[in-house]
Amino acid sequence: MNARDIEQLLKSVQSGRLPVAQALDRLRHMPFEDLGFAKIDHHRHLRQGFAEVIYAPGKTPANIAGIVRGMLRPGSAANILITRADARAYGAVRRVSRGAQFHPLSRAITIRRSKKLSLKGLILVITAGTSDIPVGEEAAVTAEIMGNRVETLFDVGVAGIHRLLAYQEKLAAARVIICVAGMEGALPSVVAGLVGVPVIAVPTSAGYGTSFGGITALLGMLNSCASNVSVVNIDNGFGAGCVASTINRL
Repeated sequence: MNARDIEQLLKSVQSGRLPVAQALDRLRHMPFEDLGFAKIDHHRHLRQGFAEVIYAPGKTPANIAGIVRGMLRPGSAANILITRADARAYGAVRRVSRGAQFHPLSRAITIRRSKKLSLKGLILVITAGTSDIPVGEEAAVTAEIMGNRVETLFDVGVAGIHRLLAYQEKLAAARVIICVAGMEGALPSVVAGLVGVPVIAVPTSAGYGTSFGGITALLGMLNSCASNVSVVNIDNGFGAGCVASTINRL
């Protein structure tokens, strides 16, 4: 439930269109619902602007489907996002909601109950290489399901910087930029030097031996000389998309 849902509920009670008992039933699971194996934070949307996100690893398909079923209770129209999921999890979720969509590249499952773009600014997701696209897609799917207008720009890394410079108008149009890179992680510094908006750098685990699974890119980004760069964890496209959405909401 978001603030608008609760406002409409209270107005319905005030006008007499909705009995108090029915209103209480809709609010019964606020602020959280205990399923035994999970506690659904139904208050999250009201508090933070987006519903609780389901992290799939470590959960059985039945666990995931049970949480989704609880989140789909009447009285809420919030979009639902499941990250790092697989085909088995998607099959279980589809049995609960026929509106579920699987994004194989980013391994995300979305249930879009509202298609309205509630936030005005553009979030641009950039990847250095094709190998970084899955993480970039996770960021893009996350930002989109949270109500943002999102565009992507893939494979424009520093090995061929002219590819990036060909899109300067697109860079200038963005309110927030998510920059995803593996190897030495140099691209966010270059991008940040071209724009005056927040650049969220995402190191990926793409690279050869001394990339150390993304640690080299992470350290490079943390040591960026561009002052408008902030950094999330290795391969954390979800975190970048969520932070970008929060910035865009301001």
